[in-house]
Amino acid sequence: MKRLTAILGTLLALGGCATGSNEPGRIVAEDRLAQLVVPGRTTRAELLAAFGPTQTVRFDSGYETWLYEADAGAGRHAELVLLLDRDGIVRKMRRRPPYPTDPRP
Repeated sequence: MKRLTAILGTLLALGGCATGSNEPGRIVAEDRLAQLVVPGRTTRAELLAAFGPTQTVRFDSGYETWLYEADAGAGRHAELVLLLDRDGIVRKMRRRPPYPTDPRP
């Protein structure tokens, strides 16, 4: 019984160390995103139709952030973050340039 308890405790401890996949956002052409996304007008449905699903974070307030990535050359990616309101309308759009030593190919 003690051995079973020890094994179960070890498995639970190891399970607590596990992390979820940190998938990057879907890669899109930055110029296309800039042409099609207009803060205050573009909808969630239009984003899905144009670029497909991507990594999202939903907040208790009903707002969401959507993350897309754009190829910045030399195997690097810029991050494109969109803030959608409760009604699914894009409110803000920000671009983070790639880090000088972006480790992902």
